Amino acid sequence: MNDGNMTTNSVEAEYANIANRNAWPLVYQKIGRECQNYTYTCIEAKKPQNKPLNRYRDVNPYDHSRIILTRCERDYINANLVKMERANRKYILTQGPLAFTVSHFWLMVWEQHSRAILMLNKIIEKNEIKCHWYWPHGIGAEHKMALTDVQLTVEQLSEEDCSYYSTRVFRIQDMESGESREVIQFHYTTWPDFGVPSSPGAFLQYLTRVRASGALEPDVGPAIVHCSAGIGRSGTFCLVDSCLVIIEKEGEQSVNIQEILLEMRKDRMGLIQTPDQLRFSYQAVIEGAKRLDPNWTEEPKMEESIYSTVAETEEEAPPPPPPRGESLARPPARPLPAIPASTSLGNLACEFREESSDEGPGTPPPADSSQSSDDQQASSADDEDDEPPPSVPESGETSETQRPDLRRRKNRELADRVSAMKRRARNAEKWHNLKRSLYKPLTITFGIIIAGILVYSYVKH
Repeated sequence: MNDGNMTTNSVEAEYANIANRNAWPLVYQKIGRECQNYTYTCIEAKKPQNKPLNRYRDVNPYDHSRIILTRCERDYINANLVKMERANRKYILTQGPLAFTVSHFWLMVWEQHSRAILMLNKIIEKNEIKCHWYWPHGIGAEHKMALTDVQLTVEQLSEEDCSYYSTRVFRIQDMESGESREVIQFHYTTWPDFGVPSSPGAFLQYLTRVRASGALEPDVGPAIVHCSAGIGRSGTFCLVDSCLVIIEKEGEQSVNIQEILLEMRKDRMGLIQTPDQLRFSYQAVIEGAKRLDPNWTEEPKMEESIYSTVAETEEEAPPPPPPRGESLARPPARPLPAIPASTSLGNLACEFREESSDEGPGTPPPADSSQSSDDQQASSADDEDDEPPPSVPESGETSETQRPDLRRRKNRELADRVSAMKRRARNAEKWHNLKRSLYKPLTITFGIIIAGILVYSYVKH
């Protein structure tokens, strides 16, 4: 896609050139056009029995790389094995579980011998459920989850809060054989929808922690990487990690970021969802390569509390973005905002005068009132969109004493909305469990009745 291999310096030059021309949307669009030549199929994902298992109708796993479940009523799950041979890396990219695919998710973790789950989203974002809560709600055996349909139990052993991400350790046990394994979840809690982390440095600290666990090594099962759809934030993580491994193995003259992204998109569609995420990937690769220098000195620790502040002051959700297929081919309407610079990036970060909305408003399809909130999400076409900026008073008349009261009121309103959504999610899960529990006895009863009618008719005649 680019002429020749690029050195790290040429990556920096390419980055500066694209940024100065504000050409990230054009570069991103060019990648999208290249992917239109792919001829991979998604036949299994579009079968009627599998359609409800997809969170988004336009994010489907390719048939040639999809994960196949072996100990389940259906072998389908919306997940792909993404391989980058040059980096000796394998990742499983998947959607955030739905209420009725939680057991499928844990079965995949078990059957693929994965050591870690990289969760890059929050449960609720923009007042919408983006992922079902799929792990135990507390630590200890009393909170253990029993997934009887796949014969597994999941128990949470510990939890650690690391400021902008959390880690949790789970024990998965096979109810048939008694075998058990431990899996660690790295939950990045401040990466905004359809956006990027606050700085490359903070992201690289998270990546370093994941690598230190050994979860990305070739001698263990592929790490499970997911956000809401499993393509935007998940693709960004895998692209940066693979590029840095290649630089470390083959030297600074070996990386072509766009070619590596195109290679990864052969295994799962739509990786990297916005020009902003592509730009952030360049920044993280450039800074990560600098950190490989033995003379590099660590900068002060970078926090990401800015996004939690945005979430607390958010008044209302923005309009949903259009279908993901359109986002792959259409540039944003306005220039992208600059990503907060990190000190080791020097003059690479370019300032732009306007903020942008990566996606214009779209119209979601009407949802059946009998569907649960997760079902409605499965039929929607939205994915990850930018966090809105915090609201600013139009005049300077708001006093310092009024602001804390206003913030507390907004926090209470947001907490009430979140609590209501959680209640709806729990009710939906109870309804699905009830339907599953009644299905088999009702089927048997109707079968007996029909058989009795047939026997009676035969005897009578």
